[in-house]
Amino acid sequence: MKHPLNEWRRPLVSRQQASPTDRFRQWLKMSVLAVCLGWPAVAPAEFNIARGSDIRSAGVANASSNRSGTAGEWRYTMRSGETLQQIATELLTSNINAQRLASYNQIAVNSALRAGDTLRIPVPWLTQQPEPAVLTAITGQVQIRTASTGQVRRASGGERIRAGDTLITSSGTATVELADGSVVRINPASQIVFNRLTRYGREGMTDTRMRLNRGSMSNRVKPLIEGGSRFEVETPSAIAAVRGTAFAIQTDDLGSYIQVTEGDVDFGAPGRTRIVPAGYAATVKVAGNSPVNLRRLPPRPETRPVPDTVNQLPIELGWEPTGAGNYQIDILDADSGNWLRREHSRDPRYAMNDLANGRYTIEIAALTPDGLSGMPGTLQFQVDLAARAAELVRPEAGATLDSDQPEFQWQFTGENESGRVEVATDQDFQQVVSTSDWTKGNSSMPGKPLNPGQYFWRVVTEAGETSVATSETRPLIVNGMLPPVRVISTNYIERQVRIFWETVETADGYRLQLSEDPSFREVIKEADVNDTTAALRLIPGRRYFVRLKAVSDGPLAGRWGPGRELFVE
Repeated sequence: MKHPLNEWRRPLVSRQQASPTDRFRQWLKMSVLAVCLGWPAVAPAEFNIARGSDIRSAGVANASSNRSGTAGEWRYTMRSGETLQQIATELLTSNINAQRLASYNQIAVNSALRAGDTLRIPVPWLTQQPEPAVLTAITGQVQIRTASTGQVRRASGGERIRAGDTLITSSGTATVELADGSVVRINPASQIVFNRLTRYGREGMTDTRMRLNRGSMSNRVKPLIEGGSRFEVETPSAIAAVRGTAFAIQTDDLGSYIQVTEGDVDFGAPGRTRIVPAGYAATVKVAGNSPVNLRRLPPRPETRPVPDTVNQLPIELGWEPTGAGNYQIDILDADSGNWLRREHSRDPRYAMNDLANGRYTIEIAALTPDGLSGMPGTLQFQVDLAARAAELVRPEAGATLDSDQPEFQWQFTGENESGRVEVATDQDFQQVVSTSDWTKGNSSMPGKPLNPGQYFWRVVTEAGETSVATSETRPLIVNGMLPPVRVISTNYIERQVRIFWETVETADGYRLQLSEDPSFREVIKEADVNDTTAALRLIPGRRYFVRLKAVSDGPLAGRWGPGRELFVE
């Protein structure tokens, strides 16, 4: 016997022919019958399809038995002409068909889907587990939202990016290397979803699809193998499809913008794309059926040659003026392609400093008044800085010091160097007891006080973050310093005041000074005391100041504590 509800579910006319009024009447009949028979109300299938792309963890209540309550969920953005059957065949395992995918999304299997609609797909349903990308470098604050859990956490360099993951940059940048060697640089204030990261066996064919929800990114795509490979970046207003090129893309509430510096990019709204060649930029607005508007990029600056190997910084970069009022300088690691930082110059020259040893690619582009960067001029060079041993100044060799934190001084003999002091109890520096912070200055102090005894010190210099040199070694003796003594309290009895001070365990006694001057330039009384209290008889109406220091019969020297004011009425 046929179920009555199945009969009512038959379309009165085909979906392609049915008008909105026909579909509403059909839904109304189904709902009335459902209420009469006590069945759940039926909603039109089209109501469950959303525009846009997002990644969330599965957990939304659903009556379908096909739904996974714990697995991660991939939100796939439909392309023009794609069907449920095609998605199920290409992406899902053999035991998951189009009917099950439709049921999971609470739509009919023959629903008419549009480009930009999204489907929810549990990650375990995917037949080709995606090839992870690698987050090779980050600067500033970068977060990742994983598809498997939906949680947002701080990203770290070297971790893997999987299909469905989202990278969010606020004040930072992220560089991602894809499985085929293509490099993606995500700029600050951006959000990008890695919708698909697939590599097809040994043929080297790849299928990479990303959605840039906001912000901007730069891409250097390896040439793709013909016959199925694809690299696409989708935005809310456009899509960019490439086959081996270098381009940057940006999106905001007004539309999307692309800048092509190598190769060609197929760019525009779905079904209305246009080829954008190298040397051009293009825009697509969100509102209406906006065409693709092309604009020529500013010309490439002619750069002046630099040495292949740089042994001293700064190095001055120069180029022929293009008439631009501002220029953009991007510094990249030549070996990895990682973007390091960006500088700007109003003049056709720039002094490059603070570079570690390594090989660099410098891209220089003219900027238009509205901030559009042009074709980049490129320079490459190797930085090879060598550290040299510093010359020690003081303390002299074999010096005897009273201070437990002495100042060490030296002179650099190389360029662009930093130095730090190392203090050890042995001449081979196997027992280093204190070090200073790195500094570009010529003096520093050890990081912690030194106990009395014999020591050796030296200065380590560093250049280019990889080259290190060590100075000669000098011996010294530290007599040491006793801590300063502070007055704890005072007790007045008529014309007499009794003072109490803190105990210094290593002291053999204390020295007390009394003065009418807070700077103690004129001392009116000085005495050695073996206790931690003393009584003083003072003249009424006068102000006095007292201070103390610890004394020792050994090599330790004391330091005066702060003065304390005394007054007898």
